[in-house]
Amino acid sequence: MILWLLNHVSTFVIAVLLVGGLTGLAAAGSAAARRRFPHLAQGEHNEMVGVALGMFGAIYGIILAFVVVTLWTQRENTQNIVAAEASDLAAVVRSADAFPAADRARVHAAVGAYSHAVVEVQWPLMREGRPSYEATGAQMHGLYRALLAYEPQGPRAETFYAEAVTRLSDLNSQRRARITMAENSLPVLLQVLVYGGAFVIVPLTFLFGLRSLKMQLLFVSAVAGLIGFSLLLVVALDRPFAGDLSVSPEPYKEAVLAQFWAADGDVPAVRPQVREQGTSR
Repeated sequence: MILWLLNHVSTFVIAVLLVGGLTGLAAAGSAAARRRFPHLAQGEHNEMVGVALGMFGAIYGIILAFVVVTLWTQRENTQNIVAAEASDLAAVVRSADAFPAADRARVHAAVGAYSHAVVEVQWPLMREGRPSYEATGAQMHGLYRALLAYEPQGPRAETFYAEAVTRLSDLNSQRRARITMAENSLPVLLQVLVYGGAFVIVPLTFLFGLRSLKMQLLFVSAVAGLIGFSLLLVVALDRPFAGDLSVSPEPYKEAVLAQFWAADGDVPAVRPQVREQGTSR
């Protein structure tokens, strides 16, 4: 459900639905509770309710802060992994510039095929929560074959060849890390604590009585709005490759890799067949 919302609804609309909806429900619930139990306005139970709100609020706040920070850190790490993979791919291209023309062309063709496969095939799968190693498996093998076909002659060629092989090995590691990050989501237990906690804290505010109805609704709405905005951050950051705040594939199209995306480029977009949408390694 959350993944579908992130891919089909803008963050602004999700914010209106989540923050506005929770705030509206809280205000309506508080007014209904006040109408059903008029004695709540006298504040007879405020001392007990205040202690409960303070205790539950502190625990819930710590959990919520931990989840938001963890998800933000996860997104930053994913962005760094993508940037590192693109940098390694660009380094392979730079190293191949020292190869003979035929070998250089073979490496460039393999790099172009891999770049297109990542952006056009693998990225949509990760966005849908169905990451697949097979989506770029053939292109990764093509990169290795392109380098294995070259026999460096002389110290200079051997130096650049060794650099290209090292960068390709790093690239493969970053690829595996990226796909692993696409498989991650908030554990079920934390989802229960985060979303279930909101349905415990907000109704508790209904029991905190104030003589003024306006002040009562303002208090309840402020608490619900703050919790709703925090839940919005959890929803938006839970999937690093989905939604408006998702990690972008632009690093695979920038700098030296831009040549493989030119309108008149020699490397066509590739769309390999993915036999299995699992996590086959």
